[in-house]
Amino acid sequence: MTATPRLSLREITKRYPGVIANDGVSLEVAAGEIHAILGENGAGKSTLVKIIAGAVAADAGAIEFDGRPVVGADPAVARTLGVAMVYQHFSLFDSLTVGENIALGLDRRLGRRELAEAIRSAGERYGMQIDPTAHVHDLSMGERQRVEIVRALLAQPKLLILDEPTSVLTPQATEALFATLRQLSSEGVSVLFISHKLDEIRRLASRCTVMRAGRVVAVVDPRGESEQSLARLMIGGQPPQIAAHDTAPGQPRLAVDGLPLSEGGEPLSFEVRAGEIVGIAGISGNGQNALMALLAGERSARAESIRIDGRPIGTLGPRQRRALGLRYVPEERIGHGAVPELSLAENALLTIDRLQQRGFVQPAAAAAYAREVVHHFDVRCPGTQARAGSLSGGNLQKYLVGREVLAEPAVLLVNQPTWGVDVGAAAAIRNSLIALRARGCAILVVSEEIDELFELADRLMVMAGGRLSPAVAAHRLPADELGMWMAGRWPRAEQ
Repeated sequence: MTATPRLSLREITKRYPGVIANDGVSLEVAAGEIHAILGENGAGKSTLVKIIAGAVAADAGAIEFDGRPVVGADPAVARTLGVAMVYQHFSLFDSLTVGENIALGLDRRLGRRELAEAIRSAGERYGMQIDPTAHVHDLSMGERQRVEIVRALLAQPKLLILDEPTSVLTPQATEALFATLRQLSSEGVSVLFISHKLDEIRRLASRCTVMRAGRVVAVVDPRGESEQSLARLMIGGQPPQIAAHDTAPGQPRLAVDGLPLSEGGEPLSFEVRAGEIVGIAGISGNGQNALMALLAGERSARAESIRIDGRPIGTLGPRQRRALGLRYVPEERIGHGAVPELSLAENALLTIDRLQQRGFVQPAAAAAYAREVVHHFDVRCPGTQARAGSLSGGNLQKYLVGREVLAEPAVLLVNQPTWGVDVGAAAAIRNSLIALRARGCAILVVSEEIDELFELADRLMVMAGGRLSPAVAAHRLPADELGMWMAGRWPRAEQ
């Protein structure tokens, strides 16, 4: 650690219409320090790190880097100083390859072969192997996260900023990333990261700045705090508890029979009953997204291979399936779950078909529906006319889950329900799913959060290599055995 801070913020303030995102925030990060920022969704964390990275201009305040003033908001200047950032919402071009995306984020020019070798070498060194020739549109969210992190590491930063870096990483990849961050710290690289995972902050950071409503409310050594004390600092009170859900399920509502993920793939068969939550665990990129696309109607299948309440739906499109009671919360919030340029009210029109009558949009009804979602799910926003893209990731996730839950579906598909969501909001989302289960909905949850699946699911399955394990009662599957199943090693005769 040196006497001059690597990064120094003084009274940083940023206002948006109807909200003060940062209200006089001061923060210091030393050279070689791993510093965490903790706060609820909408506390101003992402805005603050975007200001540091030059992507957003502060309205007031001062920034110093290695003791020198930084003037103006400019990502190129920030990169020149040695700032690299991995955003929570990825900044990748879907139509380009991994190598092409990484090349765009580097100031130094590398030949195609040299770049591919650098990507492979970094992937092996840091435990995040990725194919430089793969197109981004074919990658899962976890794989895209790896691309973002490797691109930042190849920039050889002095300050590495990570916004929810482990939200879609497996436990093994998370451990590899932590080892990398500790190594970078020992080499003098400063790390500033945002995470809602309190155990990660306690394990990794030496200091933690806690924000609430745009202000710094505490700076603590997380190694001397418990998860409960950190949660109380973040929320300003006790987080909600997860509701009990031990009622017996009813008849099958969603039935899958002989459904291959691709031509020649192994057929999958399972069912989800009324009043039941079935969880799917697995490492990102093992077929979970393909399965959800088939179930949601984004890809067609043999009619009889998917049924809702006994009716074949494999050839029906998403709108027809919604009419039969099926709803879907996709993994990717921006661009898939919501159109960022549209307001919350306008985004309600995307899936709530009753808000359109005879081809005409009902603006008042859409606004009323959006208000109900905002109220019931405590979405922090200026109002229903706020652009979806202006919300923090966690608040947008609460809105998307609420939009589908309030439609009272017969079947709900949820992919990564609490990705990037703080502990209080995560508990609220999980409790809303449990309450929906109690009303007879059949819920299928894909999640890489093992603790979340054990909290939510009545039964668990695992996906590995496009194969699906048998479904077993969640309480019968210990966490260490689940890890073996995630590698594809499950007993064939298991029931």
